[in-house]
Amino acid sequence: MISFFVCLGVLIAGYFVYGAIVTKIYGPDDRETPAVRINDGVDFVVMPKWKLFLIQLLNIAGLGPIYGALAGAQWGTSVFLWITIGTILAGGVHDFSVGFMSMRHDGVSVSELTGMYLGNVMKTIMRIFSVVLLLMVGTVFAVGPAGLISLLIGNQGTTGLLTNTTFWLVLILIYYFIATFIPIDKIIGKLYPVFGICLIVMAIGVAIGIFTHGYTIPEIQLANLHPSKTPIWPMMFVSVACGAISGFHATQSPLMARCCKSEKESHMVFYGAMVSEGIIALIWAAAGSAVYEKTGGLTTGLTEMLANGQAACVYDICTKTMGGVGIVLAMLGVIACPITSGDTAFRSARLVIADWFKIDQKSYSKRLILCVPLLLAGAFISQLNYTVVWRYFSWSNQTLAMIALWTASMYLFKNKRNYLITVVPAVFMSAVSVTYFFCAPECLNLSVVVAYPVGIIAAVIFLGIFILSTKKCES
Repeated sequence: MISFFVCLGVLIAGYFVYGAIVTKIYGPDDRETPAVRINDGVDFVVMPKWKLFLIQLLNIAGLGPIYGALAGAQWGTSVFLWITIGTILAGGVHDFSVGFMSMRHDGVSVSELTGMYLGNVMKTIMRIFSVVLLLMVGTVFAVGPAGLISLLIGNQGTTGLLTNTTFWLVLILIYYFIATFIPIDKIIGKLYPVFGICLIVMAIGVAIGIFTHGYTIPEIQLANLHPSKTPIWPMMFVSVACGAISGFHATQSPLMARCCKSEKESHMVFYGAMVSEGIIALIWAAAGSAVYEKTGGLTTGLTEMLANGQAACVYDICTKTMGGVGIVLAMLGVIACPITSGDTAFRSARLVIADWFKIDQKSYSKRLILCVPLLLAGAFISQLNYTVVWRYFSWSNQTLAMIALWTASMYLFKNKRNYLITVVPAVFMSAVSVTYFFCAPECLNLSVVVAYPVGIIAAVIFLGIFILSTKKCES
């Protein structure tokens, strides 16, 4: 099990070493942050650094590093490398960049940042893109728990309204409305650090259970172990998502950027939360690789379990590694974690729209103007096919990350900083997103013979556009 411990050690070292490099390049100082300067008691509220870290972790994670890591483990232990390297060189940089830039620009959302550094066309695209993505995330994270709650209650022999999925969905959407509407420190600031701790405890419990129950984590193999031989590139890199890099995080970082007392908190709050998520993802990928049997070296056992539903797989792993305690933590995880990420997705959507139309959010009436339509949109999307919505989320999620990294690259260039830390992952994610769009079944569904060269060419073109833009700025 050397590979697992090496990757774990690299992730921890990455926080202190590469995280410090990223911090030095951006250069946080002692200027007043939006939380101090604007402080409206609603979205701009100063909170302690430890709270911000736990809330950020919960906001960006939810079940992302669990579901994504288990899905990625179908390709084998090569997923360990993507989680580790992706978290340090891409995900952590991405989250830090957006959070820091947001603080430097009055806490604005990622779409407004994109407009400042990539132009008005990209700003419009990102405004629409991010709102749609946030609504999809919020709704998916409401439908899943609603179905699971009704199923669990029904399994206890209960009948009637409490076993109705629509009933629970309505309750969750009403909660979304309340959490989106009221000041951030009332529910999110008080309860979410607790749920963040639960997410960490669940991962630690699984890790300990792997060893105490006699499971062995296999060493890293670069071979494709997926039973269907689905190609590793780009499918695994999109499936893991939140466990390595996720554009959804770019919509969440501005929430905490509006609550940081000092820019120097960026290292722990943004980069640190992403590294913690990477560690959680590594543990779950290890569990998926260790707990289930393989047939002919292929991950048939894990794939068969995931076919029963991701929640069922989480429940099964927690039961096998932690027993009765695991059942409680699993239920808390697969119900509470997605809901707490879903409501902050709706909150972020409100802020994106507020930034878009310059609507001040201090008054109750102006918040209602945005919260009510968002709730109705969520109710509509909840009637769509859950699986289809999630598939499109996967691609749009990584595409948003790509755009955020190009935005950060231009920011660093204009501020005469070393922009290689963002350009390299931006090029990589450009290749991932374009290749996936061309070969994924829910997108163009073309052969990899076409998709691979197109993805690489597109990434080179994007890099060329960036270089030409920098030359134009210098002239």
